[in-house]
Amino acid sequence: MSFFSSTPQWHLLTTAPESLDWQSNQMCLVEVAGKRITLARFEDQYFAFAHKCPHASGVMADGFIDATGQVVCPLHRYRFNIKNGRNTSGEGYYLKTYPLEQREDGLYVAF
Repeated sequence: MSFFSSTPQWHLLTTAPESLDWQSNQMCLVEVAGKRITLARFEDQYFAFAHKCPHASGVMADGFIDATGQVVCPLHRYRFNIKNGRNTSGEGYYLKTYPLEQREDGLYVAF
């Protein structure tokens, strides 16, 4: 018997995503269920990923999203695919991503 659930738990992130404190780079830091994460907007979609870069703990919301949908860390310019967290600049790191769902009553994230 396992004490850990393999089923993700969904948490209401916001009822109105447009009301969040978005930076000009289309990212913001949010806290949900005691966890800080980065929320991003790209091509009319929302994405959620780790608050800090897995390389040197740069705050991902202080970086930027390039034209191809790569989120770029502000410290060393490591790039990660915004959809799956895969490192695209060749260093071998992985940025944790979280599933999001836009529902009738708001935006939900799963852990």
